[in-house]
Amino acid sequence: MHLSQLKTGGVIVREGSLARLIPGATTFALASEAVAKAAPLASVIPAGGETVDLPALAADGRLDIPVRHPEPARMYLCGTGLTHLGSASTRNAMHAKTTEHVSDSMKMFQMGIEGGKPAAGQAGVQPEWFYKGPGTEAVAPGDPLTSPGFALDGGEEPEIAGFYLIGPDGTPARIGFSLANEFSDHVTERINYLYLAHSKLRPAAFGPELLVGALPAHVEGRSRLIRGTETIFDQPFLSGEDNMSHTIANLEHHHFKYAPFRRPGDLHVHMFGTATLSFGAGITAQAGDVFEIESPAFGLALRNPLAIAADTGAAVVRQL
Repeated sequence: MHLSQLKTGGVIVREGSLARLIPGATTFALASEAVAKAAPLASVIPAGGETVDLPALAADGRLDIPVRHPEPARMYLCGTGLTHLGSASTRNAMHAKTTEHVSDSMKMFQMGIEGGKPAAGQAGVQPEWFYKGPGTEAVAPGDPLTSPGFALDGGEEPEIAGFYLIGPDGTPARIGFSLANEFSDHVTERINYLYLAHSKLRPAAFGPELLVGALPAHVEGRSRLIRGTETIFDQPFLSGEDNMSHTIANLEHHHFKYAPFRRPGDLHVHMFGTATLSFGAGITAQAGDVFEIESPAFGLALRNPLAIAADTGAAVVRQL
C-alpha cells in the first residue's frame, strides 16, 4: 500500500494500480489514530473514496510530501551518511589529501562495515548524523529546491527517508518510507569536513508516495539531472539493507536514543544516505535543472527543479 497527500487536503490510497481519495484526511491524523489505538496504519484508513488519476495530480503539482506535522516546528528533518556500500568513495575523494591519507570519512565508513549490522536487539556502531532543519524545509514534489544565495553549490542526493511519529509514551512509530532528495552544498563540504553541518542546512524533498510496511532489503532506482530537454546525468542507485553497511534498526536506534527526539507528538523524517550523486561525476547543477529520482518500489518519481535565491548579504541582529 502507498499513501499520497494533496496540498489542499485529502489522502490518496494506492493499492496496485487503483488510487482512491479519502477527502478531508491527513496522513498525520491517520497515523495519530493508529498510534492511539495501537493498531496498524492500514486498519484505520477508511474504505471507499472516489478513484483518482494519481500521475495527473502529480503532473499538476497538487501532491504534497506524504506526511506533514500541523506545527512545522515539531517536524525534524535529519539523516545519516556513509551508510551505503560504495558511499565512501565519493566522500573520500572529496576529503582525502594524498593517496596515503585515510580520511575521517573512510574511517567512519569502515566502522560501519565492521559494526553497523549488530544482532537484533543490540546497538551497533554509531553512524554519521546530520540535521537539515524543521518542517518548513520539507519541499513537495514538483516544487523548487531553493539554494540560498550564499551557497557554493546545490546538488541532489537520492535517498530513502523514514517517517516517524512519537507516541504518548515516547515510543517512535514508523509510518512508512518515501523517496527523498537530500539536497546539499557539496562544494562547501569539500572545503573542510567540519563544514558538513553547514552544507546540510538546506531544504529536502520527499515523496510523492509513502510505502507503508517494511523496506525491501534490495531497492533499485535511478537518479537523473535534466537540463532543458537533455538528461545530463543518469545513474542507478541502490538502497535497502542488502546494499548498506548499517541496518535500518541500528540507524533508528542511534537517532531515537536521544531523549529530545522522543517527545510525544513530534514527527521525524530520517534520511538513510546514498552512494550516488551527480557532483561526484563532476557535474554542477544550474538554476532550472530538474532533479529526478525514481524507484519502482515507491511508485511515482520525485521531481524538483533547482532554484537559486538572491544573496541577502550579512545577517543583521537587532539589539533589544
